[in-house]
Amino acid sequence: MASVGRDTTRRLPEVPAFTALSEVASVGSNGCILFATDDWFAPADWMLKDGEPVFEPDAYTPYGKLMDGWETRRKRIPGHDWCLLELGAPTQIAGFAIDTAFFTGNYAPRVSIQGGTLDGTTKQMLQTSLERVPVSDRCEDGMIGRGCTPEQLGMVNLIGTDRWDELLPRVELAPGYEATRRQYFALPARKRLLVVRHLRVNMFPDGGIARLRVYGTVQLDPALLTAKKSIDLIAMLNGGRCTGYSNAHYGHPANLIKPTEGCNMGDGWETARRLDRPPVLRADANGILLVPGCEWATFQLGAPPDRGCWIERVCIDTKHFKGNYPDSVRLEYGAVGDIDGGDDVHWLPLMESRKLGPNQMHEFLEGKDLLPQKKAATRVRITIAPDGGISRVRLFGSLA
Repeated sequence: MASVGRDTTRRLPEVPAFTALSEVASVGSNGCILFATDDWFAPADWMLKDGEPVFEPDAYTPYGKLMDGWETRRKRIPGHDWCLLELGAPTQIAGFAIDTAFFTGNYAPRVSIQGGTLDGTTKQMLQTSLERVPVSDRCEDGMIGRGCTPEQLGMVNLIGTDRWDELLPRVELAPGYEATRRQYFALPARKRLLVVRHLRVNMFPDGGIARLRVYGTVQLDPALLTAKKSIDLIAMLNGGRCTGYSNAHYGHPANLIKPTEGCNMGDGWETARRLDRPPVLRADANGILLVPGCEWATFQLGAPPDRGCWIERVCIDTKHFKGNYPDSVRLEYGAVGDIDGGDDVHWLPLMESRKLGPNQMHEFLEGKDLLPQKKAATRVRITIAPDGGISRVRLFGSLA
């Protein structure tokens, strides 16, 4: 007998493992739209928004119903709609997540995705000649009510993106009801070997997509392998990624390594309040609270695993966290050759507990705050006590 109030006929899709990899298409990951055949009801740029889709029943523009995503006109000429987007960094793509939320009678019925890499000259030509207008959340400021001209389409067609590698063959999408809106597509192993920077997203023939997410392994810029300058070794765009955490009740620690500045508390890592906090808090001689519990997050650094890196400076930003920042933070690292079986890391101390403050950037330096490294680091563990939230982490150093 079915439980009262429980729908036993439909199940939400299980989130596949590839979503634990870096997400490289959203605005917060520096993804952007370079070209779209049509932006009539809602611009393609909105498909890359960071937040969840929303629906405003009474929101209309001079061109029709305002939707939170990319929606094209009902096509009345030969062809189909498509767009070109640039990923935040060159990536080996493992899978896609396509969300048709609220597009129930106007979703794109089929989609395919191709991948390639535009050279700098071609990209500049696109940006200069197409003059794509920066898009805000309001219809008056963006591409709504527009479509490319036949001349523009002919020019872009000369690039030959229709001959790019097919990453996702044509598949059918489901309407944007809550039970069917989230759809995941994993790439086969041979497709995951390709490194691409740009995608061509094809709608067949037209319609709407609320959100597109692209997951994979970011490739470190080869120029950095020989560079002598200090780089952000934990940055997502340099190949860093979150590999584990103890608690992410209000915000995922993967947010810490985004290239953009945190826009609010939800755009950082925030844990639940620990229930093992003492009834009355006390501090040690350095002002650090004496608490039994803590929360942690682990990260793979962008350095090649056989080389590792030397860490020179750590920046921890508690921006927006004014009444819920952690009391303290400490750092540890995993070294080249010390990882058994890929996940069992022997952690070495990098920085002892340091006090944090609200809504500010904290900088910790080699020789002052950071302990001497015995080996080159390939992973780091960030531990906060007792709980709370931080916005961004930057970890600067050089490759070993």
